[in-house]
Amino acid sequence: MASNSVYRVTDLVGTSKVSWEDAVKNAVQTAGKTLRDLRVGEVSRLDVTIEKGKVTAYRARVNVSFKYQK
Repeated sequence: MASNSVYRVTDLVGTSKVSWEDAVKNAVQTAGKTLRDLRVGEVSRLDVTIEKGKVTAYRARVNVSFKYQK
């Protein structure tokens, strides 16, 4: 990260019926539509939704950082 810069870290939760990887991609792609200059993503938690004993959805909590514009 560059010196004299300010970054914000935001917590996102992405979901997918396919995989945790898709859940992460969904979170980042959706955030990227309104947040500019996304820099780093860190997966902090993975979990699943279970219905009648079967996994029905994957969820990923992702911390993303973006640079404040001067």
